[in-house]
Amino acid sequence: MYPLTFDLTDKVVVITGGAGVLGSSFSRACAQAGAKVVILGRSLEKASKLKDEIAKSGYHALAVSADVLNKESIEQAKEIVNQVFGPVDILINAAGGNDLKATTKDEYFNEETVLKNEDMHFFNMDLNGFDYVFGLNFQGTLIPSQVFMKDMIGKEGCSVLNISSMSSYNPLTKVAAYSAAKAAINNFTQWMAVHFAQAGIRVNAMAPGFFVTEQNKNLLVNADGTLTPRSHKIIEATPMKRFGEPDELVGTLLYLIDPKQSKFVTGIVVPVDGGFSSYSGV
Repeated sequence: MYPLTFDLTDKVVVITGGAGVLGSSFSRACAQAGAKVVILGRSLEKASKLKDEIAKSGYHALAVSADVLNKESIEQAKEIVNQVFGPVDILINAAGGNDLKATTKDEYFNEETVLKNEDMHFFNMDLNGFDYVFGLNFQGTLIPSQVFMKDMIGKEGCSVLNISSMSSYNPLTKVAAYSAAKAAINNFTQWMAVHFAQAGIRVNAMAPGFFVTEQNKNLLVNADGTLTPRSHKIIEATPMKRFGEPDELVGTLLYLIDPKQSKFVTGIVVPVDGGFSSYSGV
């Protein structure tokens, strides 16, 4: 049994957002552990490019275009997966993100911003934008789970891994909808873990700290490559004093989905954050 090794041989692993900055690392890692990896995303071009890279390395991968907010689209994706690879064993819900329409300009309420009728304050926050961000992060986890988990009933070694965030513990300033959705993901992960425990399906979550991705790059990095004031605040509040690298999530991810190494683990949310969630600032 020792040393610990990760073995996903012949497991069919679906990764929503599988061609994103973090999702790409997840896809490569699962493939290298022996899984048949399904890279699911809205952009078939991006997913296919990653699929080709993985295949050239001698591993199994499939690119499928789908919208995590459209149940019919996900059901069609499942049909393709089942035809090519068979029933799904593991689902990683990595699709998510934020949008400026669901954020505020100021960290704290600023009466002057309201009086001047400027954009992006609490009272004129775009409700459609709020709904989109909350939906992308929460329903974008719910819908794929409803569809792909049907394959897991009656099978051994099946699990779901949701992707949470530091904002699930303490809401980050400005990003109201995203923070609310990720808090819901933590709660939903625990609910799912209990609901499916006797069906043999484990459900856990991972809460990454701060990583520079396509969705947050404009908030964290200036056009000239220097860090924004928000980045400096994040790093100051991170005891390890840096952003994370996508590959630094892989060990936790593989541990949580490996059917042997975490066989008795369900309903937990694991921070991978350089100490951010432990630091009080004093």
